[in-house]
Amino acid sequence: MDIYTYLLRGGVFANAQTGNIVLLAANLAETNWSRAGYYLIPILAFSAGVFVTNLLKRCFSGTGGIRFEQVVLLIEAALLLGIGLLPLSVPDAFVNVTISFICSIQVNTFRKVRNVPYASTMCTGNLRSGTEKLYVYFAERERKALESAAHYFGIIGMFIGGAVLGAAAAKIWEAKSVWICCLLLVGTTLAIRERRKK
Repeated sequence: MDIYTYLLRGGVFANAQTGNIVLLAANLAETNWSRAGYYLIPILAFSAGVFVTNLLKRCFSGTGGIRFEQVVLLIEAALLLGIGLLPLSVPDAFVNVTISFICSIQVNTFRKVRNVPYASTMCTGNLRSGTEKLYVYFAERERKALESAAHYFGIIGMFIGGAVLGAAAAKIWEAKSVWICCLLLVGTTLAIRERRKK
C-alpha cells in the first residue's frame, strides 16, 4: 500500500504516521494552520482505526462464527476495492486518509507472528528487533534468538517483495493495482477459515 500511495497518490507513505506527525509539528511551528490541518487528518484517521479495531474485537470475540481477524481483513479488502475503483483524478488526500485508516486496523489487529511481536505495516521496529535478536544470537549463541531474527528479516523481505510487486503492478494497472492487496486479504481470510476447521 505504501508503494501505491508513493507512486500514484501524491508521493506520500500512508502506512506509518511518524512523518505526518513531524510535518504537523513543522507546520505548527511556522503557524501554517491549514497545512498543519492537512497532516492532522491522516493522524486522526489512523487513531479512528485503532478505536474501530478495539470495537470490532469486542463485538466479535467469543462468537462461534466469523473471527475478529477475518472481519478486519474483509473490511480492508472492501475499502481497497473501492479505492481501486476511484480514478487517479480523485484527490490524493481522500485516498491516503482511507489507507491510513486501513493500515491502522491492520497494525492494531495483527501484532504477532508465531508468538513474535512485529509491525505488519512498517519496517523500522522489525529491523530494530531483528538486528537485536541477531546480536543476541552472536553474543550468547541462543538458537531461539536466531529463529526470531529470521522471522523479522523474513517479514522485511516480504515487505520488500510486496513493494517490488506493487511498483510493477502500478505501472501496468495504475489505480486498480491496489486490487492485488484485495486478493491477498481475501486469500488470508479464507486461509484463517480453513485453519479453524482443522
